[in-house]
Amino acid sequence: QVQFVESGGGLVQPGGSLRLSCAFSGNIFRGKKMGWYRQAPEKQREYVARISGDGNQTMYADSATGRFTISRDTTNNMLFLQMNNLEPADTAVYYCNEAPILRTSQWGQGTQVTVSS
Repeated sequence: QVQFVESGGGLVQPGGSLRLSCAFSGNIFRGKKMGWYRQAPEKQREYVARISGDGNQTMYADSATGRFTISRDTTNNMLFLQMNNLEPADTAVYYCNEAPILRTSQWGQGTQVTVSS
């Protein structure tokens, strides 16, 4: 029943790194484009990165380009986001989901990332 389970968030200092993980239902999303999204306090949820079904093509929001890397384990239905050189502006709840988001898309609980000194 659970479609997405995000993990790996935490409190880090500016310039630090985190690796987020997402376990998803292969029965529903196997072979589909997937993405990472985030929502900062009092802001709309925004796109961060996406990856093709086979994991060979990636795209990033301007805010993530050069610092974040999205990847997936196609065998085990896992999605990852390596985040380096984190900034306070990266503070948000991070979610994984299909890409693009549809009217029928549902969200997991997300994982909190807090970047603060």
